[in-house]
Amino acid sequence: MPVLAIAALAAGTYALRLAGPLLQGRLRLPERLRDLLTDAATVLLVTLAATAALTQGDGPAGWARPAGVLVAAVLVLRRAPFPLVVIAAAATCALLRLCGLS
Repeated sequence: MPVLAIAALAAGTYALRLAGPLLQGRLRLPERLRDLLTDAATVLLVTLAATAALTQGDGPAGWARPAGVLVAAVLVLRRAPFPLVVIAAAATCALLRLCGLS
């Protein structure tokens, strides 16, 4: 990636992060717009997680990775500690791959 593109992305990211504290008391958003922005952020994160969990390159990711994500999701819903969630998901994925289910 060219250095100019990296610098532009870094500057844009910094400007967005700086805008929050600077505009906090000056900009009033309607409650409905705030709700929509919160929902949009949630949908974007879920979509990114689903894409990363279910695809690899140009095709599907196989069975091991989605199974690991499913184990992690169940543990998160049961409020398990984060290190346990990560280790269980990785172990599930590794065991399935070891068994030949990539």
